[in-house]
Amino acid sequence: MTNAASFIRRHIGQSALILLLITAGYSGWVPALHAGSMLELTDLLAHPEQYDKQTVSVVGEVSNLQLATTRDGQNAYGFLLKSGKGTVKVIGLGKTRVRDGEQVVVEGIFSRLRQGGRTAVLNEIKAELVRPLAQLTPDFVG
Repeated sequence: MTNAASFIRRHIGQSALILLLITAGYSGWVPALHAGSMLELTDLLAHPEQYDKQTVSVVGEVSNLQLATTRDGQNAYGFLLKSGKGTVKVIGLGKTRVRDGEQVVVEGIFSRLRQGGRTAVLNEIKAELVRPLAQLTPDFVG
């Protein structure tokens, strides 16, 4: 293969990858936070049935952060997300770098009621993404 042919194949492959990533981002395949989809925690708590089992994005302050390990040995965490007059519980798998008192954006599945054996948990978000507000670019937060 000539140098020119090799050059063309290499750059066409890179262009295809870039196009795939751009397309995936616009189709929603890549998780992203959009200011238009941000929900006030007080609205979530005022109408929990409307958001039950739905993906939500909310902002609040981390409180009572607890780190744990599942039976399978996987890292897990939980904390209370506080904002204004409301609080929801946030749980997630993996490591988290957030700290108590830090303002964060949480994106995940909201459950109005979750049964855990004999325990009923109200207003919980199973986090898919937790990011400190300070790390987000201005494009993400409006």
